Amino acid sequence: MIRPTTARIDLAALTSNYRSIVEFVTRERPDAPPGVIAVVKANAYGHGAGQVALALEQTGAALLACADIEEGAVLRAAGVRAEILVFGALSVSDLDGLFDCQLTPTISTPGAAQAVQAAAARYKRRLRYHLKIDTGMNRLGFRADNLRRTLPGLLASENLQLDGVYTHFATADVPDSPLFEQQRVRFERALSDVAQLGGRPTYRHASNSAALLRDSRVWFDLVRPGLLLYGIVPPPLASTVPLQPVMTLTSRVVAVKGVRTGEVTGYGGRFTAERPTTLAIVPAGYADGLDLRLAGRGVVLIRGRRAPIVGSVCMDMLMADVTGMDVSPGDEVVIIGAQGGDRIDAREMAASVGTIPWEVVCRVGSRIERVYR
Repeated sequence: MIRPTTARIDLAALTSNYRSIVEFVTRERPDAPPGVIAVVKANAYGHGAGQVALALEQTGAALLACADIEEGAVLRAAGVRAEILVFGALSVSDLDGLFDCQLTPTISTPGAAQAVQAAAARYKRRLRYHLKIDTGMNRLGFRADNLRRTLPGLLASENLQLDGVYTHFATADVPDSPLFEQQRVRFERALSDVAQLGGRPTYRHASNSAALLRDSRVWFDLVRPGLLLYGIVPPPLASTVPLQPVMTLTSRVVAVKGVRTGEVTGYGGRFTAERPTTLAIVPAGYADGLDLRLAGRGVVLIRGRRAPIVGSVCMDMLMADVTGMDVSPGDEVVIIGAQGGDRIDAREMAASVGTIPWEVVCRVGSRIERVYR
């Protein structure tokens, strides 16, 4: 049985988005177009990592990226054969998974370098890795201004082979921030330092979705679209790349209820009816990943019209004001997606509650069935 609240994942839209990104970077830089790392971390941004990764691989994606070794293992178990780059830290991970699942690690600290070298020596393997440089985000990565002291030991590791060097921008989606340009310059200098220290990487990369749209100077050899693959443009940026939303989140009305003037609905009694009001009860709530702040701010689509979410988003239900609408139990409710001539996308939903679209799609709960087409 499938619960009324389901996420429909359009794999044709996904693969079309991948091709559109490839065509865009090829058209903009035909002399040396960058390759594409398809980012499928966080359960493919809530879309379902196994199915999404297999569809991208069949479309031509030769390099995928995930957050940690455990996510890489899930992709291999799903049958993915493409190269998988692990973005995350390795200091507390079971490094055997790198070898069991044939994953490409990121080395971002001297301690991780020592641990991965020891593991590779134990397996008697020469392991390719990507080096992460911290150019100003101050999260993971070798400090860009300290490479001459910290990097020689890693580059001299007998069982490790440098395959890529990359960084991550902190403000690619903040057009007026000077940090983006500062990080670009630091990364260029860091690449020069790596070369002077004897590092000969095959790939250099820095561009997430926002940076890909913003500045072709930071495309280097590879770009790393995540959100764009799923048909969402990082706000506040705009895009000329033809993209299609991949996820549609829908439910069904399970009850229609009348409320008299002065009565309340939902936990805390936060909504008081100022007139006779009709409510549609929808079996989707915060246990499904919906934000509590949607109450009083967000809307759903029912019979092609916008119905405000009122009262409170409960664990398993929400209430929508359908006063004046001819609504019946069983009617489709669109939470994210299109109905009639209107659409609610993840970017709009995020803006309504003051968050980001990444969070909206990643939070879609595990109990929601993903239906692929």
